[in-house]
Amino acid sequence: MNFPKDLKYTNDHEWVKVDGDVATIGITEFAQRELGDIVYVEVETVGETIATGEVFGTVEAVKTVSDLFMPLEGEIIEFNEELESAPEVVNEDPYGAGWMIKVKFSGDLPSDLLSADDYAALVGA
Repeated sequence: MNFPKDLKYTNDHEWVKVDGDVATIGITEFAQRELGDIVYVEVETVGETIATGEVFGTVEAVKTVSDLFMPLEGEIIEFNEELESAPEVVNEDPYGAGWMIKVKFSGDLPSDLLSADDYAALVGA
């Protein structure tokens, strides 16, 4: 499995890419494999400030629905609208075109975010 070294990861299988005060967030390759074919991504929290650990949306696969948890506190400033018509992009390119939200945050990143190596160990990869 692929876990890019330039990203941070959560115990809930989200990834975070930081660029200045904006973080791009999606789900990991491990998460999308566990879910199976993704058929719907719902994020209705654009414009809201969400606390770390709170639910910011859901991912629906053929047989299950899974909550998406906020890895850092911030305001959701963008949802990847391509996912409305093509949610399967999350399966095809989870770290690229399959990103889910962009968040404006301030302050430091949470200390419990994992490195690629630590996340790989968490999922047994």
